[in-house]
Amino acid sequence: MTATHPPTGEQFTLRSPDGRTTADIAQVGAALRGFAVDGLDLVPRYPLDSATPAGSGIVLVPWPNRVRAGTWTQRGETRRLAITEPATGNASHGLLRFASYTATTRSEGALTLSAPVVPQTGYPFHLGTSVTYTVGDNTLEVVHAVTNLGTDEAPVAVGTHPYLCIGDVDTADLVLTSPGSTRFVLDDRKIPVAEEGVDAATDLRAGRRIGELSLDTAYGDLARDDDGVVRTTLTAPDGRTLTLWQGEGFDFVQVFTTDRYPGQAVAVAVEPMTAPADTFNSGQGLKWLAPDEAWELRWGIEFAPAARG
Repeated sequence: MTATHPPTGEQFTLRSPDGRTTADIAQVGAALRGFAVDGLDLVPRYPLDSATPAGSGIVLVPWPNRVRAGTWTQRGETRRLAITEPATGNASHGLLRFASYTATTRSEGALTLSAPVVPQTGYPFHLGTSVTYTVGDNTLEVVHAVTNLGTDEAPVAVGTHPYLCIGDVDTADLVLTSPGSTRFVLDDRKIPVAEEGVDAATDLRAGRRIGELSLDTAYGDLARDDDGVVRTTLTAPDGRTLTLWQGEGFDFVQVFTTDRYPGQAVAVAVEPMTAPADTFNSGQGLKWLAPDEAWELRWGIEFAPAARG
């Protein structure tokens, strides 16, 4: 039975001018729930009557990942956020994970969704936020905008949580390549306690088959290409490549593999972030926005068919 009122809210479908490339966006969390080229899924789908599984495609603001015990200290003030991850006792994935965004502009190939972060327990700051999705030929571009609407400087970090696939290939058989040369070592609450060089289990710079990996790892010191962009790729055995790129400001990436994604024996999330976990305490990657200051960030996905011999 088709869900009359999906738990992820209103659903939006975008199409490129030639109709070959599509993206599906959910109102709740402004989540990317589908991306396809010529009907080939490049983001793994989940049932319409399901809540968002494992953070799939959601926007993470005003912090990505976790804040230890929901408690943070900056500039001489200690604040306490609501605990939203009982298993670890942390505050997780920001304040808009379950927010119903408002569609502010829409066309056949582009959509802007907006939601405020209002002053609340543990975060007494007021932000305006938006995310714009635009599809092109074999591409998706995503633009995040955050504006400080309050009268005090506001601490902000941004992330997003897309899962990737090449739909006619087992994800386990894809080769994942990502340019981080450091990794964050976590304690039993999944909070960083050190940043170290990548090791044999986490080094993705030369490419690793996903089926050989077990990761919930944030990477830093990301190598950027000559155009200033960070690129993480998934490559199929036949040479087809899916690339997630990160623009200026997205200086970290989280890679997460799981066997708990619906319909997938193994799934992989590649998460652009402006800061690692617990940034509200460490200050690493944390941006302070002045009143009325705006911050814009970009990332995207590109699909390349196999080269013909």
